[in-house]
Amino acid sequence: MANKDLRYFMREEAKVEQIVTVPGPESIKDENGKVIQLEIKQLHNDTIAKINEMYESKTPLKDKKGNFIVQNGNVVYKVERDRSKAARHLMVEALVYPDLKDKKLMEYFGCVDITDMPLKVFPTNKEYGHVSKQVLKVLGLTDEDDEAKETEDAKN
Repeated sequence: MANKDLRYFMREEAKVEQIVTVPGPESIKDENGKVIQLEIKQLHNDTIAKINEMYESKTPLKDKKGNFIVQNGNVVYKVERDRSKAARHLMVEALVYPDLKDKKLMEYFGCVDITDMPLKVFPTNKEYGHVSKQVLKVLGLTDEDDEAKETEDAKN
């Protein structure tokens, strides 16, 4: 490979988070009876990582005597992650329409925490599951093979 030009990696799509339109849940329709389309932003990996880190806590581990546990010269930490809250935050950040951070929408549902909004706006398991799957698909966080396997397992 003789041509090692770095401009191949200088792509506009690497700087801008694209917006994709996907069908919303069957239960949410406009005045003409058509299913509302969702607009989902393709968040970049650094954005996803930052959101996940927000819901991670580290606590130094102690033994029964109250002494810190040290291994190879380093304090050992217990890492706890609130995956469901992180997933809801990702959903809020990725959804462009509906904008779950909209002040009027939040007031309507009586929410002050954006991570509660997906649960309020999509209150049934069917709606929430549909939107969650669409967001994860757009973000590239689901494996297409796993989804095909699930469908095949459901048929059998």
